[in-house]
Amino acid sequence: MVIGVVVHSGQRGRFAEAARTLAGVSFAWAVYEHEEEIRDRVTDLLTTGTLDGLLLGLVPFARARDLLPPGLPVTVTRSAALDLALAWARARGNGWPATPVSIDTFPEETVAEVATALGLDRSAIAALPFQPEQPVAEVVAFHRERLDRTGAPYVITARTAVAAALDGRTAVVQAVATPGTIRADLHELVLRVRGRQADEQRFAAAVFRAPASGARETLRRALSELPELADAWIDDHGPRAVIAFAPAGVFQTLTQHWVHLPFSEETGFPGAGDTGVDDAEIDGTPGHTAAVRSTAVGFGIGASARGSVTLAEQAADRAEQNDSASGYLITDDGVMIGPIGAAGPPLTYTYREHGGLEELAGRAGLSAATMSRLAALERSLGGRPITPGELARALGITDPSGRRLIRKLSEAGLVAAEGSAQPHQKGRPTRLYRLAIQAALATGGDR
Repeated sequence: MVIGVVVHSGQRGRFAEAARTLAGVSFAWAVYEHEEEIRDRVTDLLTTGTLDGLLLGLVPFARARDLLPPGLPVTVTRSAALDLALAWARARGNGWPATPVSIDTFPEETVAEVATALGLDRSAIAALPFQPEQPVAEVVAFHRERLDRTGAPYVITARTAVAAALDGRTAVVQAVATPGTIRADLHELVLRVRGRQADEQRFAAAVFRAPASGARETLRRALSELPELADAWIDDHGPRAVIAFAPAGVFQTLTQHWVHLPFSEETGFPGAGDTGVDDAEIDGTPGHTAAVRSTAVGFGIGASARGSVTLAEQAADRAEQNDSASGYLITDDGVMIGPIGAAGPPLTYTYREHGGLEELAGRAGLSAATMSRLAALERSLGGRPITPGELARALGITDPSGRRLIRKLSEAGLVAAEGSAQPHQKGRPTRLYRLAIQAALATGGDR
C-alpha cells in the first residue's frame, strides 16, 4: 500500500515520526516550502506512481482539491483541540498570559471548547477560522489589527506561512498537529484504504436486462467478449436478462468507476468495428445490437451471493424506469449510485438529492459517501442524540473511529454536544451528540 503525504518541509519530521507505527505501508512524499508550490508538488506526486490514499492538511487540500482523482481516499489532517491546548501551555511556559490572544485556522467551536476547559475569558480571544480562499496577507493583517487593539503579546497559528510572515515582529506559537493527531489520521486513512480494497474483492452481481427476449443471446455473447469480464461467471437470468458474477472491483473497472456502461454509441459494440462486420449483422438478426445498446443494467454488492443478486435485480428495475439505457448500483449499506451510462445524465449519488453534502464532506475531511450515510442516520434518529459508540455501530466502524468522527464533525460544526447519559450505574457517563447536518444544509453550509 502506498500513501501519499503532502507536507511543509518544516513538518516532515513530525509526519515521518507518526508514520513509523504503520506496517506494510510505504509513503510517497510531496514536500513544499511555500504554499505556491503545493499544486506542482501534488501534480508530481500523482503522476509518479499509483497512490492508494492521500494525507494532506487544510491548506494543501484547499490549493489542490481539483487535482485529486475521483475515488482516491483522502484524509485532511488538521490541528485538533489538544494541539490548541498544548500551544496555550507552551505560551504559558514562555511566561505569556493566556489572554488576550489572536488565533487562526481553528474553528470557533474548538476555540470555545478549549477556552472553557481551561477557564479562559472567551471575549479576550480573537479567532479567525480557516477559509480556503483567504490569502496569507489577510490572516496576517487580522492578527496585527487584533494585536494593536488588544495589546496581546503573541499569536497562535496553525499555518507555517503565517508564522513565517509574522516572525521577527510578533511572538508566534505554532499549534501544529502533534504526531498523535497525525498518527490517528494516518491509521484511519489506512483502514479506509484497506476497507476499500476489501470491498473491491467482495462478491458482486450484475444483471443486464435487454428490452426484448430475442436479444438475450446477443447480449450474453457480447458480455463474454468483454476483456474486463474474462474471469466472470456469466449465465442466462430469465427470458431477457443475463447475470454476471465477479468481484466488485471487476465491475468498477468495467464501468470506469461507475460512470459508463459497456454498451453505447460511444463505446461501440464488442466484436464489431475492428473486424469490418456491421453491428446489426453480428448474430444475423437486425435490431438485436440496438436492443443490447438499450440494456438496463443493475449492479449489486451484498454480503452474500443471494443478497448481491437481489440488489442487482432492484438496481435493474430502477434502471428500466429511465427513458434511455442506464445502470444503477445498490450496495447492502444503502448506497445507490446512478444513473450510470453515457446516454444518461451525469453521474449522481443519492446524497446529491439533498444538495451541499459534498461541500460539507470536504469541510469535515470526510468522503461524500460517509457524509451521505451520516445524513441518512440523522434522518432516522428524528432529532434523538446519539453516543459515539452508537454512531460507530450504526456506521460499522470501531469505537475509536467513532470518537474521531465525532471530533471531525464537531470541528466542522456538524454535531452539537447534548449533555451525557449513564446507561449503567457503574462507569463514567457517556457524552451525547446531536447531528446537525440537515441544519447546515438548510443554511447552505454556513456555520
